[in-house]
Amino acid sequence: MDEDDGALLRLVGAGDRRAFDVLYARHAPWLVLRLRRRCRDRELAQELLQETFLTVWRAAAGYRGDGAAVHWLWAVALRRLIDTRRRALARPQSAGPVPEPVLAWSPSAEEEALAGTYDADLERALHSLSPELRAVLQATVLDGLTVREAAVVLGVPEGTVKTRAMRARRELREALS
Repeated sequence: MDEDDGALLRLVGAGDRRAFDVLYARHAPWLVLRLRRRCRDRELAQELLQETFLTVWRAAAGYRGDGAAVHWLWAVALRRLIDTRRRALARPQSAGPVPEPVLAWSPSAEEEALAGTYDADLERALHSLSPELRAVLQATVLDGLTVREAAVVLGVPEGTVKTRAMRARRELREALS
């Protein structure tokens, strides 16, 4: 199929299994990589990928076509990750220790693709930030998460996300001046 992603999503919304297979083959590789960067548990990333495409199958009819389909797919995957994190945090502690998904910062696909296009000073300034500050910038700037969503994904309070975002901006300004 030579259809663009938006057309594929509309076909999937109409129940076209072949369009779904094409969409999956086209996007599963990069989606699982991005999920693995947010969650180092390989099995959990695969589960999230499957949940993402199950959601796509069920919700594709609601895709309005406003914006790129890849952004919509990533938003679906990110919501699955956030939901998983919330469920892990909501489990009662009396049932014994429950292994939490391991969420950690690592460069996103966008960061790797753009690494060569950064001004050298900006790139040095970004790399001088602590991993915690870079993770907040990645979540709020690159992934476009709200403070509340970033807090859930990163497993820290909302106030911590706000504080780290302010610190990251301040440190970047100082490093670039």
